[in-house]
Amino acid sequence: MEFINSPEAKAAKLPFSQAVRVGDVLYLSGALGNKPGTLEIVSGGMEAEARQTMENIGAVLRENGLSFHDVFKCTVMLADMAKWADFNKVYMGYFDHDRLPARSAFGANGLALGAQVEVECWAYVGE
Repeated sequence: MEFINSPEAKAAKLPFSQAVRVGDVLYLSGALGNKPGTLEIVSGGMEAEARQTMENIGAVLRENGLSFHDVFKCTVMLADMAKWADFNKVYMGYFDHDRLPARSAFGANGLALGAQVEVECWAYVGE
């Protein structure tokens, strides 16, 4: 088992690892739409926040030699389920439409930092 944190994640001193590798699977902690290196959520509404969330996930994947092509499961948490379609407009741009990860989505009573969306992913590391 390997616990993974970028220098930025370590500097934030958050109470969790950015990702954990167990065997051939990289488990990414839930990502928010915060500006990289800060605890500040981007402005601009759901689409801007969703885009930054996905970019933050992409950065963790790249740091580990992976891409969205390697993601096989996502869990999406939304502060307002009425924004599900707005989130999906952004989310769909990060995956091949013939190779979408398994996914769950649910409404949350509140997310860290007042975020509108949080996404957790699992990726296949392979050989």
